[in-house]
Amino acid sequence: MIVITYGKDIIENTYEALTKSDIDKYLNIDFSVSIKPNLVVPGPASNGATTHPEVVEGIILFLKEFGVTKIKIIESSWLGASTKHAFKDCGYEELSLKYNIPLIDLKSDRCSTLNHSGYSMQVCNEALETDFLINAPVLKAHCQTLLTCCLKNLKGCIPDSEKRQFHTLGIHKPVAALNAVIKTGYNVVDGICGDLSFEEGGNPVEGNRIILGRDPLLVDSYCAELIGYHPDEIDYLSYGKEMGIGNFFSKNTEVLELNLQNKPLNEVKSGRTTAKYKGYISEDAACSACYSSLVYALHRLGGRTSKKRKIHIGQGYKGKSGSGIGIGSCANGFEKCVTGCPPKATDIIDALK
Repeated sequence: MIVITYGKDIIENTYEALTKSDIDKYLNIDFSVSIKPNLVVPGPASNGATTHPEVVEGIILFLKEFGVTKIKIIESSWLGASTKHAFKDCGYEELSLKYNIPLIDLKSDRCSTLNHSGYSMQVCNEALETDFLINAPVLKAHCQTLLTCCLKNLKGCIPDSEKRQFHTLGIHKPVAALNAVIKTGYNVVDGICGDLSFEEGGNPVEGNRIILGRDPLLVDSYCAELIGYHPDEIDYLSYGKEMGIGNFFSKNTEVLELNLQNKPLNEVKSGRTTAKYKGYISEDAACSACYSSLVYALHRLGGRTSKKRKIHIGQGYKGKSGSGIGIGSCANGFEKCVTGCPPKATDIIDALK
């Protein structure tokens, strides 16, 4: 099962989505719960690299309402970055004080050695000893692995020395093996404004959605298509499937969408990359989730599509027809249309090629 909620009320949407999800099948009020955001670098979530503290606040509110009392936030920023600075600059110190929840810097944690699929790896004990790990990654692109989301976010649960080793070993198989030894209780993906190209931010694209699910491989394979990749293009997803971590998203996957009517209209705040593609697009009251799928598709194509056939997108095209291409169900009257609310970037790429 996957739950998707849309809109800019991040705290309320996260809380509501968790109440409508199947997390209650797996969570017990006596559990110790650790929340693992992505704080790869010290910087505001609006840059597209780090998990919004509002997402984590929504998780905390749900856990407290559920009856959970033992809650921690755990993280280790990337090599060369200070986790303590990230906690402060990303707004997590305020969150910690507000709810009296400890912030655990995994760079200082003890580790255990685990083995899987021929890989021996050091893993931080906090990630192993918690009863229930809530993975709260950002949906964004990655310069090496194309996608970083649920599976890749657990790389923050290993020491810096092991992070270097993962890259030496080729990153993909070790990431898959890591997810086989760390058991994720639930995944809450921040899809508010993930970066278009790089994991450290700078080109955020507004998606204004939060995606939840138990199976990290299922969630990641769904998210891959949202930003323009088929799951089997992401090597660590394919390896994860081979290792039995979970299943790929399919037409048989149960999907619950919330707040479709509240999807905010697009406000282009996405920097130079998004502005570069405006010449291709005729936009009229487009929702940000739909618009971001189109931008991801155009970015993957590198602008290799004709400007002569305008791409129409937005609620303003409901009931209208004409030549050119329509993106999303609102623009289904055009001679060619990629339906969906929102459509997947992979489908848009196929239509524009």
